[in-house]
Amino acid sequence: MSSFQPVNPKPFLKTLINKTVIVRLKWNKTEYKGTLLSIDNYMNLQLDNTYEIVVENNERKEELIGEIFIRCNNVLFIREDTTKMEVTEN
Repeated sequence: MSSFQPVNPKPFLKTLINKTVIVRLKWNKTEYKGTLLSIDNYMNLQLDNTYEIVVENNERKEELIGEIFIRCNNVLFIREDTTKMEVTEN
């Protein structure tokens, strides 16, 4: 039987600052995708250029909402966005 070794998430979150992340909330399968600007000692998150992503009935809706603050107790998980967003110039 292997023993569980808890890991401090703060060093991981600090490596994500200024990177695009995806944050899943505990409620309603809502996700936010944006640039992580900062975290605090309570692991509250500040994101910029943020998209709110809601999936309902196999339909995905994305809406740009800008800069947001997410309280730590609402977060289910946070991960780095590894997909490349396509940039188009006019």
